Amino acid sequence: MTSAASPAPLWEPDADRIAAAHVTRFQAWAAERYGAPADGGYPALHDWSVTELETFWTAVADWFDVRFSTPYARVLGDRAMPGAEWFPGATLNYAEHALRTAEDPARADEPALLHVDETQEPAPLSWAELRRQVGSLAEELRAVGVRPGDRVSGYLPNIPQAVVAFLASAAVGAVWTSCAPDFGARSVLDRFQQIEPVVLFTVDGYRYGGKEHDRTGTVAELRAELRTLRAVVHIPLLGTPAPEGALDWSALTSADTEPVFEQLPFAHPLWVLYSSGTTGLPKAIVQSQGGILLEHFKQLGLHCDLGPGDRFFWYTSTGWMMWNFLVSGLLTGTTIVLYDGSPGYPDTGAQWAIAERTGATLFGTSAAYVMACRKADVHPARDHDLSRIACVATTGSPLPPDGFRWLHDEVAEDLWIASVSGGTDVCTCFAGAVPTLPVHIGELQAACLGTDLQAWDPQGEPVIDEVGELVVTNPMPSMPVKFWNDPDGSRYHDSYFDMYPGVWRHGDWITLTDRGSVVIHGRSDSTLNRQGVRMGSADIYEAVERLPEIRESLVIGLEEPDGGYWMPLFVHLAEGAVLDDDLRTRIKATIRQELSPRHVPDTVIQVPAVPHTLTGKRIEVPVKRLLQGTELAKAVNPGSVDNLELLHFYESLARERRANRS
Repeated sequence: MTSAASPAPLWEPDADRIAAAHVTRFQAWAAERYGAPADGGYPALHDWSVTELETFWTAVADWFDVRFSTPYARVLGDRAMPGAEWFPGATLNYAEHALRTAEDPARADEPALLHVDETQEPAPLSWAELRRQVGSLAEELRAVGVRPGDRVSGYLPNIPQAVVAFLASAAVGAVWTSCAPDFGARSVLDRFQQIEPVVLFTVDGYRYGGKEHDRTGTVAELRAELRTLRAVVHIPLLGTPAPEGALDWSALTSADTEPVFEQLPFAHPLWVLYSSGTTGLPKAIVQSQGGILLEHFKQLGLHCDLGPGDRFFWYTSTGWMMWNFLVSGLLTGTTIVLYDGSPGYPDTGAQWAIAERTGATLFGTSAAYVMACRKADVHPARDHDLSRIACVATTGSPLPPDGFRWLHDEVAEDLWIASVSGGTDVCTCFAGAVPTLPVHIGELQAACLGTDLQAWDPQGEPVIDEVGELVVTNPMPSMPVKFWNDPDGSRYHDSYFDMYPGVWRHGDWITLTDRGSVVIHGRSDSTLNRQGVRMGSADIYEAVERLPEIRESLVIGLEEPDGGYWMPLFVHLAEGAVLDDDLRTRIKATIRQELSPRHVPDTVIQVPAVPHTLTGKRIEVPVKRLLQGTELAKAVNPGSVDNLELLHFYESLARERRANRS
């Protein structure tokens, strides 16, 4: 969709909102101190932020009062990608900044965290208590020998103990990593064995969908296979005693100890995140203490407009980068909401009930959840008091136009809708929320500050109002400092810099409109290229899933050995729906009329469900490999899939097609 297709904005901020936004005040301040443009609004500020990159990031560090215990020599020692060197010489600590609000006597007793489970009853943890627990646990970690650079792991749900364990690890200078307890043992070991943790924080189980799920057997398997562990910490979420040899959480967090924050080089690793790993071992992505600190200050404080008095809720698990992003809300003095449970229990509207109970001002969720609410006839504003919500943000996949309209109609007409897009690889957004810009249906508002986002054609030329590869042509502080166990950097280089040397290629198709907004079309490695016309799979899903009979869909484009191109569409039907000739005709007509006659599928096939990664993304490339005849064991990493049994359907279909051809 381009600007010609949607000229009128769905929403525009009024003058008072623009004046009050943190980014407006930042621009005026940076104009006085650092030569930023005083006029021209956000577009002028963004242009300055990428053309004067070093000055911009200096201003961000100054505006948010970043505590450099050792000053930096310069902002960028080396700006080459990969390998950009940020703030050489500087030392600091992420956790010190995350807990800074506790130093303010006026706010120390306010909630830093609100924990909510499926009872939907918020339980607060104050800034002072959070700081005390972190101080106690950090000392205990040091006592068992944890030193800067050691890895500390968590097999934990989205609970306050996970935040305490992460911040204590960061305070010590250890490198944090986590998986959600719905990950099976193989999935966890695929991740944790790569980085060899010395401590494992774990629960005995978790509650989800109204049921208790025991995890003691999985934990025993992890302890047996993670041979570098020096200590295991037991968190009795289901009330069981600590197993033999494990330390008890309450004993480690009971002391009244002032936290000691190790002062670390800017590039010192903060955490390890993981790619989905659908076709091999997950990439172990390392991001730095300083890089994440600056990027998240900018993203949360300026783009998300968060600060003291706000309450930040994003539905996530500890196995997704959005958990790390949510925890960084603490940097801005914001109360963060931790929800541990099913997104749709006891009913589809559960997340709106949590937003009401916690007074959320920024409510973050997935595009899929918004569309599920629309199909389930949920009415958030009718059934809940959502008057405190200033912004609903979505990610995980592009928010379809119907999702924008539904939020506008069913939550509030004066609602800032922020569809955002980034990646685990940078643990932030390339494009998305800007509180001072209008919202156009189906579009992300703009590229983010300090992000030199462009759309490039195959020749490496930037294009406007045309589909191109998402590239970033200047370094960002939160780009990985390395992949773990990638000593020569070749895996890191090949992941992002192989197509355009020295330029980050993310693997998404995007359109940059002539007014600066952004449209996401889906992954470029699963692009549908038919008769020379390329289309993103996300465009197909958006059109097809408007039909009430379609719960979810998956489209694959296959280059045939004879030069042909086979494009099946797999559909997971809503309850009671039937895939008959009428529905098939309507599906094809929808794609023909709304998208392209060239991208009408050759066949529509009903499936029991659509397979996803453990973080909820549709699995396209492994399904394509299966349909091309690759064995299941080679087409996908079993530990990366939410339901491996679903892939046997596509494996069987590939066998049938081969048999028919022969």
